[in-house]
Amino acid sequence: MKRVIAYIDGFNLYFGLRDKGWKRFYWLNLRQVALHLLRPYQTLAATKYFTSIVTAPPDKNRRQATFLEALGTLPDFSIYYGHYLADTVTCRKCSHTYTTHREKMTDVNIATELLSDAFTDRFDVALLISADSDLVGPIQRVRLLFPDKRVVVVFPPARHSNALKSIAHACLHLDRATLVKSVFPDQVVKPDGFVLHRPAEWR
Repeated sequence: MKRVIAYIDGFNLYFGLRDKGWKRFYWLNLRQVALHLLRPYQTLAATKYFTSIVTAPPDKNRRQATFLEALGTLPDFSIYYGHYLADTVTCRKCSHTYTTHREKMTDVNIATELLSDAFTDRFDVALLISADSDLVGPIQRVRLLFPDKRVVVVFPPARHSNALKSIAHACLHLDRATLVKSVFPDQVVKPDGFVLHRPAEWR
């Protein structure tokens, strides 16, 4: 059996789902997503999820916190945090000032874990769910230094990267059928008995 580690770019996946209008799939069991992408001769060694905490507005923070708690119930599942930064932007045409947000460090964290796991021989196949072309470099390094290992890129809905497609061993698209089979139940029970409820906005 070939060992697989899934690396999931949380914001890349989220914005792809948002662009498709697929809010009901925000409540995803991401380990199940990875399992549904495996071939019969593969086994899932670990799932690694990369995200940042959304601090505002409060309702988004609460929904994300509930989702992260649900993910915390999954076996062999790790969460890696970057930063979510607020920027003040001024429109050049009308001088209106507004606040925008951007996520930082996810690509660096994914690259670090991907290369570390390759060097410590933790996977035979890396399953990368992202369309971030900044990840071309680490994939090239894995291919150069570990020719027996494979990197398969899975593009989130509404996302694509020709640069990643050109460097990966194979490319897949995360389709609706896989998402339908991978949604958490409306209630997720934590080990301590606490019940997490799917946010009403995500139904």
